[in-house]
Amino acid sequence: MKYILSLVAVFTITSVSGQVLLNKKDSVSYALGAMIVRTMQQQGIEDVNTNLISQAITDALQGKDVLLYPDEAQLCLNNYVREIRAKKEEANKIAGEKFLMENAKDPDVVVLPSGLQYKVIVEGDGPVPVASDKVKTHYHGTLIDGTVFDSSVDRNEPISFNVTGVIKGWQEALQLMKVGSKWQLFVPEGLAYGQRARSDVIGPYSTLIFEIELLDIETNE
Repeated sequence: MKYILSLVAVFTITSVSGQVLLNKKDSVSYALGAMIVRTMQQQGIEDVNTNLISQAITDALQGKDVLLYPDEAQLCLNNYVREIRAKKEEANKIAGEKFLMENAKDPDVVVLPSGLQYKVIVEGDGPVPVASDKVKTHYHGTLIDGTVFDSSVDRNEPISFNVTGVIKGWQEALQLMKVGSKWQLFVPEGLAYGQRARSDVIGPYSTLIFEIELLDIETNE
């Protein structure tokens, strides 16, 4: 509801193109259209016939017979979204595997039996955490295309957590790092979030890259 109201407020004043929407009806109409597109984008739906979308809305609002019954329409959409997701998931898998295969050729990259890869940027001289420890770290996370999805470095706020409270790739790396170390991790999807989409940025089967600095081992009470 807040999103709808914010759109109405914006479009009542002016649109991006500079066109002024003079009344609430026009504002709400445009806002609904914008929300439909937003929902489509969130589902990965891009290649559509906008004329038929307009026709379906008009037919439904005017009480005319629609070309698809609600159950048929829902089934059609569900199948299409599943198809889109399957293609994206497969593309993510292939892209990640290809990246890791090429990355492993770097002589500075260490490849562990689990598939985790890492590169030492700075080698510390402090103690090494164990699974029961709590650690303090700085990190910067990106996709393989460089898209940043999270960064304590950018926030300038180190984060503390239990070693076993993070993804498997981190758990393995942390128990190899000495305090004071800074590593670059290349985490296969199976050691990250796997088939789960973590956010709008981290899709299913995404290979992730982290620069992680182990600042301290804290008392885990």
